[in-house]
Amino acid sequence: MNLSEPGRLPYPPVDPYASGHLEVDELHQIYWETSGNPEGVPVAFLHGGPGGGTLPAHRRFFDPAHYRIILFDQRGAGRSLPKGEIRANTTAHLIADMERLREFLQVEQWLLFGGSWGSTLALAYGQAHPQRCLGFILRGIFLGETREIRWFLHDLQTVHPEAWRAFSEFLPAAERGDLLGAYRSRLDSEDPDTHLPAARAWAHYEASASTLLPNAELVRGMEHDALALARIEAHYMAHNMFLEDRQLLGGVDAIRHLPAILVQGRYDMVCPIAAADELARAWPEAYYEIIPDAGHSAFEPGVTRALAGATEAFKRLLPLAEPPATPQKAHRPRTQASGKRRGPSAKAANKPNKTDSARSKPFAGEAEPQEAAVKEAGKNTRRGSRRRRKAPSAASDVEN
Repeated sequence: MNLSEPGRLPYPPVDPYASGHLEVDELHQIYWETSGNPEGVPVAFLHGGPGGGTLPAHRRFFDPAHYRIILFDQRGAGRSLPKGEIRANTTAHLIADMERLREFLQVEQWLLFGGSWGSTLALAYGQAHPQRCLGFILRGIFLGETREIRWFLHDLQTVHPEAWRAFSEFLPAAERGDLLGAYRSRLDSEDPDTHLPAARAWAHYEASASTLLPNAELVRGMEHDALALARIEAHYMAHNMFLEDRQLLGGVDAIRHLPAILVQGRYDMVCPIAAADELARAWPEAYYEIIPDAGHSAFEPGVTRALAGATEAFKRLLPLAEPPATPQKAHRPRTQASGKRRGPSAKAANKPNKTDSARSKPFAGEAEPQEAAVKEAGKNTRRGSRRRRKAPSAASDVEN
């Protein structure tokens, strides 16, 4: 993923201060970790796939002095056990796992940060438990619609014919009429000589379409540990992601009162922009930013900058009650949290967005802030701008 390139992520590496495995049923244990400020604003990172798993680099999107950074690997993914397991593995199970983890970590509410499948899971969890959410940062929007699954399996060949040809021609000609079924029969096999080549072919295909420009390091990285990703993705696709068509769009009203930032690469070929456009129209209160020179990956430079700006914006929306007693050493952007206690009087800086041909200044760090009121409604906080394409302020010196 080219993560070694200096300056790509806004904060330096940080180690977890606690980690472990949480038993969520008789079969599954999910890996979890917490880093940053133990008294900070809780933020949960929801990885993609399904089956992708978390990386140490994912901690670096968040200011460790401000956030309590919670990473976890979903059932069967990453360091969760048993790895690659598809039994008792559905969207409903993942939502229930998040609730069990939240209770285990004694978190009342958390900010959800998810990309690709992580955006799907964030929306599904948020609509099931809106009272537990502080807001959303979503990237590379995927709504789990049948048409999106068909795009990945078949229609992507209109843009990446070479990658799709390698993906389809991995299979015998007689089996290419049902790509998903043929891959699943191999991926679910217990024989490594059968499932590993199929997993690598699947991962190579997905990685080849994940960035605007070819990234050989990303392709090699995804191929190296491909089985859980390919097996679980194919399992979920075969069951329409365990969602009803239009379920997430139809449920947006449950979370429209919560602040949200949507980040979408214009040339995302894994999760095409049509889904993000639909979500933005169904959720006009959300701030929606199109990155004009990016594909799918969170580590595309423009996407990374926008996500860094989003986590900075939420520092203003969700300030700390008081400064941490022993903040960890980290690069701190010049734009600081207000230091006020969260409540009805909290304010967020906003700046009008521009078209995707010129990235909006709040995320580029050059804007003069404007203020927008932040209000409370009952037990559920209602935070965020009331006009579309108004953005909270972002870091003033986030590195490229």
